[in-house]
Amino acid sequence: MLKPENLEPLYIQLKKAIQAMIFNGDFQQGDKIPTEVELSEQYNISRITVRKAVEEMVKEGYLIKKQGKGTFVNNLKIDRKVEHVMSFSAACQSKGLTSHSVITKKEMIEPDEDLKKDLRLEEDEKVIYIQRKRYAGNSPLMLENNYYPQHRFQFLMNESLEGSLYELLEKKYDIRPENPGETILEITLADEEKAQLLETSLGKALFYMRTIIYDQHNQPVHAGRQYIIGERYQFTL
Repeated sequence: MLKPENLEPLYIQLKKAIQAMIFNGDFQQGDKIPTEVELSEQYNISRITVRKAVEEMVKEGYLIKKQGKGTFVNNLKIDRKVEHVMSFSAACQSKGLTSHSVITKKEMIEPDEDLKKDLRLEEDEKVIYIQRKRYAGNSPLMLENNYYPQHRFQFLMNESLEGSLYELLEKKYDIRPENPGETILEITLADEEKAQLLETSLGKALFYMRTIIYDQHNQPVHAGRQYIIGERYQFTL
């Protein structure tokens, strides 16, 4: 139930409750959600509050209204082509979803042999490891692990990195991550750490994507090791 004493407005609480039901599978793609009257009675809130929550979810792409039929769960799967480079923010925007990031790690580490080769590192060069929890709407969708050559990307240690990193690189540093290298996709299951970070259940099916991204001069920008909630993402060839 919603908590009127909570500082968070009731309409936002309702939005989160409906989003949780969508992401937990209680509401599937194409399902009709309860009417304003039904939601008002179920949560003991006004229809105006329900209407505001539903209208915002329509704007954000979670729901779609069909004239004379009701309100339905929209297709929430984020889509990208395996052979194309598209930022996470742009992929979300294409579905009408907001996006943001929470940085969970930003540190300098010693690279393993794969990273040394993939990033063409100089002798004794370290890598900048940035882990971000990427949100589509209000729910985490991807655990992003990117590794950058230290000498070229030292400046990232001083950036906030909460928005689109690709946009930052292009607009501020004239680095355009536009050429994908080899991309490998696997299916894995969420262990305890990943389930906690992605706010999902232990054993949830995840895409594991390994990739290398190059800039306009064919220089490595980063190697990626990403974990993505499978039921909310799809790849096309």
